[in-house]
Amino acid sequence: MRVLVTGGSGFIGSAVIRYLNQYTQFKFANLDKLTYAGNSESLSGVYSSSRYYFYKADICNSEFLEHVLREFRPTHVMHLAAESHVDRSIDGPSDFIQTNIIGTFTLLEAARRYWLTLGEPEKTDFRFHHISTDEVYGDLVGSKDLFSEKTAYAPSSPYSASKASSDHLVRAWHRTYGLPVVITNCSNNYGPYHFPEKLIPHMILNALSGRPLPVYGDGSQVRDWLYVEDHARALVKVASEGRVGETYNIGGHNEKRNLEVVETICDLLQEMAPPGSYQHLKWRPTSQVAHYRNLITFVEDRPGHDARYAIDASKIQRELGWVPEESFETGIRKTVQWYLDNPDWWQRVLSGEYQLGRLGEKA
Repeated sequence: MRVLVTGGSGFIGSAVIRYLNQYTQFKFANLDKLTYAGNSESLSGVYSSSRYYFYKADICNSEFLEHVLREFRPTHVMHLAAESHVDRSIDGPSDFIQTNIIGTFTLLEAARRYWLTLGEPEKTDFRFHHISTDEVYGDLVGSKDLFSEKTAYAPSSPYSASKASSDHLVRAWHRTYGLPVVITNCSNNYGPYHFPEKLIPHMILNALSGRPLPVYGDGSQVRDWLYVEDHARALVKVASEGRVGETYNIGGHNEKRNLEVVETICDLLQEMAPPGSYQHLKWRPTSQVAHYRNLITFVEDRPGHDARYAIDASKIQRELGWVPEESFETGIRKTVQWYLDNPDWWQRVLSGEYQLGRLGEKA
């Protein structure tokens, strides 16, 4: 296998590349525009690999995409490049339309033209794997309902609408042109190297600095949480073993209310980095509160906020034998510990320094 990963310097993309580097013998390339959410420092342990290639490019650049496909000659394209932050999509939806819809269209067309040049068995073995989100389904009303691969789409935000559009494009390119595709829709990811604007790292770092922990509404919104390394393992399995034309939902089996997630983070920090006792850490947090829970602050709910997401991941378990290895309790503890142990990474993100010296651009 020769795997081209778009968005490989992002949160989930970098986890996929680290997994390919550690657990496979495949050659793999990272195509990333390196926007604000693309952090080459998340791949610092991969650069020395002779199997790793890097292309700095925008997926909307058709000419360069075709160059990369001709040069690298992938057997599999794993498409993770996307704008993904709901709040940003509400404030400025145009980037989401451009990257998630136009970018996916451009990549599909480049991949289709490349695929048509392949002989057998390469043409039959080629896969275009589109990675999407459970947010395309909207939200669930009943407390026991689950998203299945057959759930109708009902996106609520500009972000989820743009991802729903990209899913439809991928299915259309399979139905109309025969491009061999697979699609995955995942629940909320968390874990190491997560960009600090997202809920879990945002709460960890705010708590350690003594800043408020803003919780939308009453914090009753429910999400299914998936540890990012479990997700990376699932994605590689789907790309290599999934049936052409099929969709696989990937979930963590960990439904939690947002408030419960924030309270769990506070309690773990209270145990692992209690205020006033930081001698064992590599750095000194500034929070002076007696208990991190005291920082929780309820703020006005965001527009169109979905109430509950929950994934039925039985299909991927039944057909491909994948199940998550981490419970929320084990995964969130590992995540908090990682942020405590790696201040250099997130401090450079918060300061913006990570964008000044881009690493790994060796192709």
